[in-house]
Amino acid sequence: MSKKNTPFRFDYVGSFLRPDYLRKARADYEEGSITKEDLVEVENRAILDLVQKQKDAGYHVITDGEFRRATWHLDFMWGFEGVEHKKTEIGVCFNAEQALIDDTYLIGKISVENHPFVQHYKFVKVLEDDKTVAKQTIPAPAQFFQQMIVPSNIEKTRVFYPTNQELIDDIALAYRKVINELYNAGCRNIQFDDCTWGVCVAQGSVKRYGKDADLNTIMEQLLLVNNLAIEGKPEDLSINTHVCRGNYHSTFFSSGAYDSVAEFLFTRENVDAYYLEYDDERSGNFEPLKFVLGDKKVVLGLITSKSPVLEDKELVIRKIHEAANFIPLDRIYLSPQCGFASCEIGNKLTEGEQWKKLALVKEIAEEVWGK
Repeated sequence: MSKKNTPFRFDYVGSFLRPDYLRKARADYEEGSITKEDLVEVENRAILDLVQKQKDAGYHVITDGEFRRATWHLDFMWGFEGVEHKKTEIGVCFNAEQALIDDTYLIGKISVENHPFVQHYKFVKVLEDDKTVAKQTIPAPAQFFQQMIVPSNIEKTRVFYPTNQELIDDIALAYRKVINELYNAGCRNIQFDDCTWGVCVAQGSVKRYGKDADLNTIMEQLLLVNNLAIEGKPEDLSINTHVCRGNYHSTFFSSGAYDSVAEFLFTRENVDAYYLEYDDERSGNFEPLKFVLGDKKVVLGLITSKSPVLEDKELVIRKIHEAANFIPLDRIYLSPQCGFASCEIGNKLTEGEQWKKLALVKEIAEEVWGK
């Protein structure tokens, strides 16, 4: 395999359904009936099995499936000094249910030493072979920033950060440190998972930032914190953005086309590729892809991870060629629209159905671009 950087023609976002024995072990640990060491041993076993399945499926990228996390984003934030969390009483309202994820907020200035995700990455790194590379998924700096400025958190944040700019500077500095540690551990593929742009495109969702928030100002700040975190990255490190509208137990958080954020996100964010949700009408049409300039790539998330129903292969192929009217076909790639288990609860399909989805992605990609 000559190509060492993501994306690949057939790809995936990163999270996978947890096997039942792993979910049981986590519950046992929370109840105090097994030790942390016991839990890690089960996690290791589950990740080894998952990576082998990823390889058997013919994929060139491997991940730990986010098996060591409760959620796709908050666990990463918990690895920083100055961040605290507790069990939520109300959660976050998705379209069909409340996502009961921990309340996460600041109790001090943000800094980082020996972030645990670096060790998580090292475990997967040694499983690479001549056909596969390891990818590390983390929430985007913008996601961290948004978490700390939403109305429920802003008063706590202002105790330590009187202005958003001061908060942005510390988040970016801490991210650069983690990115450097990952790079020194051999990581050459990092994915920023970012729901903030999915919030911005949704009608009325700017209220998530407060009733007096100005959307253009917010988008400038989201862009700034992401770009500051990336600043100075090594040339051989691929950093990509996955844009999501929420993915919890097969529900979603927001809807809206990319049009209103396209120039901010696609033209001005200094990443190498975008993994874009395009599995239904909530994402709009492909015209905003004309703003993806230079040699940036687009991974079309045309296969849904929210349902076990397999897509019509010919329809997906037609959509790929439709997108090629706005960005060249050789800069287009294919994946599911999101992970299969952004949170531990997972989406409403079986592991077998999950792998059938990924088999379909590979089959379509090889038909469109060749083996």
